[in-house]
Amino acid sequence: MDGKTRKNIRAGLKVAIILKKDQRTGALTEGVVADLLTNSPTHPHGIKVRLTDGQVGRVHQIIE
Repeated sequence: MDGKTRKNIRAGLKVAIILKKDQRTGALTEGVVADLLTNSPTHPHGIKVRLTDGQVGRVHQIIE
């Protein structure tokens, strides 16, 4: 599943995000979702989340 639809993402889910500083390179960071920061139901670049370790980025991929 992709990270562009808010209803697919919930707290406790393991995801791969792209941090703001890594947008040019596309480097992914894995972690567990703590909070959803995007309010709209979809976003073309991915739903913005905060991980349990405090990092903030847009969901690129949901890890099963």
